[in-house]
Amino acid sequence: MSTSPSSSAHEARLAIGKRLREILRDSGIKARALAQAAGWDESKCSRLINGRTLPSDDDIRTWCRICRAEEEIPDLIAASRDADSMYIEWRRLQRSGMKRLQETRVSLYEQTRLFRFYCSHFMPWPLQTPGYMRAVLSAFADFHEAPRDIDEAVAARAARSRLLYEGDHRFAIVMEESVLHDRIADDDVMAGQLGQLLEGMSLPSISLGIIPSGAPRKLWSMETFSIYDDKRVFMELLSAGVTVTQPREIALYIKGFTELAAHAVYGSRARALITAALASIS
Repeated sequence: MSTSPSSSAHEARLAIGKRLREILRDSGIKARALAQAAGWDESKCSRLINGRTLPSDDDIRTWCRICRAEEEIPDLIAASRDADSMYIEWRRLQRSGMKRLQETRVSLYEQTRLFRFYCSHFMPWPLQTPGYMRAVLSAFADFHEAPRDIDEAVAARAARSRLLYEGDHRFAIVMEESVLHDRIADDDVMAGQLGQLLEGMSLPSISLGIIPSGAPRKLWSMETFSIYDDKRVFMELLSAGVTVTQPREIALYIKGFTELAAHAVYGSRARALITAALASIS
């Protein structure tokens, strides 16, 4: 499951470049003539069709207009914007504040029916308490020197928890046992967070599995990631948020999640691990 953080974005750019090349070929126009008609340097055409540069909306409109393929404009613009969002540095996401960062995928969450979370570093957001959220977001803001609209960000993040009770959303969660013991916050907050996990296990919408530390396993621990139906994967790296939309990469993460879930314990065994972590806070 080793994947370059920017591989999906790179492949998406190549796919857009390939489609631009096809449109150009079908039009019978040469790249030099297109560049002249658009007022571009000819090298720009080469960069676009080879995926080295992601076209702007205006680039796509100009290309398709000259090639008399205006019907391609909406789909190409949508694909280009999707590619642009696949690998986004946290600094870019933070320009409008932490609250805005929490709201960027709300529509995706509302549309998703099956959420799959693999958590190797921190608790899954559907089951985070406000205190735990505050600790995570504050540490994130400090490290990345982001705007500190923490109260608003916590409120926006907490609002997502309604999905646990609304509609037909289902949440399959697999956690490493180490997450139960990592002191992301003070003892009171961690105790409340572990209690929240115990309560969450009783919800019919949630399946919670924990991979015991030291248990034999065929698949190693890796970056935290989440899968939204079979359409999108998101992971948080130190430098950036990565979105995966390539079907074969999504299939790889689904396979990885399935294998990780097979290492986990559920029900009373998972509850015992949480209870033991809770007892250690004193």
